[in-house]
Amino acid sequence: MFKVLSTEGAARRGVYTTPHGEIQTPVFMNVGTQAAIKGALATEDLERINCQVLLCNTYHLHLRPTDEVVHKMGGLHKFASWERPILTDSGGFQVFSLAKLRNIKEEGVTFSAHTDGHKIFMGPEESMKIQWGLGSDIVMAFDECIENPSPYDYVRKSCDRTVRWLERCKAAMEELKKREDTVNPGQDLWGINQGGTYHDIRIDHMRRIAELDLPGYAIGGLAVGETAEEMYSVIDAVAPEMPFDKPRYLMGVGTPVNILEAVSRGVDFFDCVMPARNARHGHLFTSQGILNINNAKYITDDRPIDEHCDCPACRRYSRSYIRHLMRSGEMLGMRLAVMHNLYFYNNLMTEIRAHLDAGTFTAWKNQQVEILGRRI
Repeated sequence: MFKVLSTEGAARRGVYTTPHGEIQTPVFMNVGTQAAIKGALATEDLERINCQVLLCNTYHLHLRPTDEVVHKMGGLHKFASWERPILTDSGGFQVFSLAKLRNIKEEGVTFSAHTDGHKIFMGPEESMKIQWGLGSDIVMAFDECIENPSPYDYVRKSCDRTVRWLERCKAAMEELKKREDTVNPGQDLWGINQGGTYHDIRIDHMRRIAELDLPGYAIGGLAVGETAEEMYSVIDAVAPEMPFDKPRYLMGVGTPVNILEAVSRGVDFFDCVMPARNARHGHLFTSQGILNINNAKYITDDRPIDEHCDCPACRRYSRSYIRHLMRSGEMLGMRLAVMHNLYFYNNLMTEIRAHLDAGTFTAWKNQQVEILGRRI
């Protein structure tokens, strides 16, 4: 399923095979929460900007249009007209971040939907049933997303429960894939490492879930308030405990600099809403740093967003025009900005892979981290 093609230090260049095609790694997955990118990008736009993987949200799709509807429509790939790989997260993060009232028990979590307040119960079996109906290629395990910081004893007990939940996820998914109405019998279940910022809990938890021999593993519960240095220290502690021949996914991360640093520590998969969200507010990533297109200095700037970018927005439109669209509230401005930022991220991963192939990643990465995080 996953093959490491080369390494440079801890960084890895690989390829992961799914029923809907190969994924070249390291990879950034574009977040289409409700089976669509916020910013009016269609699936053909995602193909144009070299998106390899679409990430969709179990919690939101369960609420609407419902997983039953998606299943009847032949799964997410047919429903969204997307032929490349799809990853669905378990809904756990949304349960713990959006639900104002929730009750956690061994069986699962009872919570109020953020849409209309109706009661929902979700546990490992329910999350697997929803994701099975969606027909994604990569299914994420149902876990508890722990706030940082949280008391040590609570984090340890939560991780113990997450191991038990993962065992139930595995058993449920194996049974579901045997059904005749399965839309994607090649679905892979990945486990999620938790443990807050406690290295000993993280390491112990990773060792325990690795014993289940799943096709992939994620590091969850980061990029939720801790410092970048704390996040990197957790990756340094956990990555050596993750199976070498399985993909490693850092959930919800992050900035271009975060991605470069995590790749150098052995991470293969990334996702984050930030590039699209920031774009909708005019904050754009470029090869020279971050610019705010709303600034007055771009009123008569006839250059593209990034003179070194080959995205559809940069090939045709000026900073002046895109600024005008954004300031006027025209949806086209948001669409072009989102297209640019996602192209920038996808192209960054292409460059990372090229430098790993050439054995020049470390030197190049050290140059880029000094540039990509600065504001223009």
